[in-house]
Amino acid sequence: MPHAPADAHIRFTLHPDHHPAVISTTSGSTSDAARSHLHDLGFRSIGPDAMVLARIDHEEPYYANTAAKQLSRNGFTVEIETALQDEIDTEWTWGNYPFPWCTRDEVREVSADAQRIHDDIAEGRLIIHLHANDGNTTVAVGTYASGVHRHVHLHGENHVRQVATAYEDETEAVAEFHRLYTVAVRPGPAPLTDLEQSVRRALRGESTPLPRVQFTEAQAAPPTVAGPGEHEEFLNALFESSQHWAKHRTWSDETTIASHENLTIRAELDHEARHRTDIAWTIAEYDGPVGERLWRATITAGTPVRLIHAITDHLDAPLPVDAADPHTPLEEAGWSVASHPARTTWQAPNRSVTFEHLPHAADDRWTAFGGDANRPAWSIRLSAGALHDLLIQLTAAAAELASPPPFAARRSPPLPRLPPPLPQPRARVR
Repeated sequence: MPHAPADAHIRFTLHPDHHPAVISTTSGSTSDAARSHLHDLGFRSIGPDAMVLARIDHEEPYYANTAAKQLSRNGFTVEIETALQDEIDTEWTWGNYPFPWCTRDEVREVSADAQRIHDDIAEGRLIIHLHANDGNTTVAVGTYASGVHRHVHLHGENHVRQVATAYEDETEAVAEFHRLYTVAVRPGPAPLTDLEQSVRRALRGESTPLPRVQFTEAQAAPPTVAGPGEHEEFLNALFESSQHWAKHRTWSDETTIASHENLTIRAELDHEARHRTDIAWTIAEYDGPVGERLWRATITAGTPVRLIHAITDHLDAPLPVDAADPHTPLEEAGWSVASHPARTTWQAPNRSVTFEHLPHAADDRWTAFGGDANRPAWSIRLSAGALHDLLIQLTAAAAELASPPPFAARRSPPLPRLPPPLPQPRARVR
C-alpha cells in the first residue's frame, strides 16, 4: 500500500524564554505524522500545532538538527530559523565540565545518558527512594519499574548524572546507600535544580518567571568581544610596529604564521575562524629552534585583542611583576574565588570574565573566558608549562578588561598602543 505524501511543513525556532530550547510548529495535511516523528525524537506537545524540545544538557540545537535531517529524508518540508541555524553551526563546549578528558562525542554520550535518567524520573519509570549530598554533588538511590539490575545508585546532577552502581535487590541497594552517606541521607528525591525546573516549565509551555533578585548592569555586564577583522588588524599592526616578529608564508591562504626572532616562539592566526568556539590563534614556545614544545595557548575568535596583546607583549619584552601567584591581580581586583580539589575559579565582580586553574590538567591548565561558563563568548586556554610572569600579565589584563579605570592603572603600567595598520589590499598577502 503506497504511503500518503508527506506534505507537512515543519519550522524550527529557538524558544523565546528557555534558550536554547527549540520549538517546532507544523502545518499541512500530514501534520499528525510529522508530530509523531517529532515525539519519537524527544519533542513534547505544548499546543495544537507546536511542540518543544527542552533538555538538561543544552544540546537542543544538535538534536533539532538531527530531527530536521530525518524529517527531510522522510519527505517533509523543513525550515530552520537563522538564529537556530547559528546555534547548530556553533560547536560549543561546557566551560566547567568535570570530565575534561572526554572528547566532544563522549561528552554528548554522557549527557544523553543523564537525559535518559532525567526523563525516567520525570515520567515515573524510576522512583527515587532517598537522596543525600556527598560533599560535592547530589547522590540518590532508586528503583526502575523493570529490568534485571533495576535498583541503582545515582551520582551527580543535570547533564552529568550517572548510574554509579546497580543492584538486583532493593533492600541491599538502600542499606548500602545508608552505609555510605549515613546522617546525610534524606527521604525521597532531591529538590529540582534550577535547570530541571526551567526544562519542566518549557515542557509545560510556561514562560520563565522573573528572578527574585534583579542584577544591576554593573553586576552582570556582557563580556567584551572582538569585532570582525580586529584580530587581522592586530596581526598587521604587530608586524608594522615590532621588529621581533616575521611573517611566514604557508601552503594555504587561510593562515598566517608569525615567528619570533629568537626562533623559539611561533604564533599562528586562522583567518577562517568565525564562531565563538573556533580557535583563531595558536601560540607556542619551544625549547630551541627545533626543540620540544614547552607550552601552548589556544585563543578563540571572539577573544578581545587586549588579552592577545598582553601575551605577545610579554613574549617581546616582559614587564616587571611583583605578584607571587598568577591569580594575585584578580584577588587584588576583588574577584570572587571558588575552590575545589580539581579546580579553582576566579570571577570578576561584574561576572563578565572568569579565570580557572586545573592543577592536574595538561592541555588546559589555565583558562580565561568571557560570559557564561556553559556558552562562553570567547576563551583562552594555556597548557601546563605556561610562564609564571606571562600568566600574571594575562590576569592583570583580564582584571583591567573587566574593571573600569582607574583600577587597571594601579595594577601595572599600561601596555603600549599599537600604531594603526597601513592600508592593505583586499587580497590577503602572506
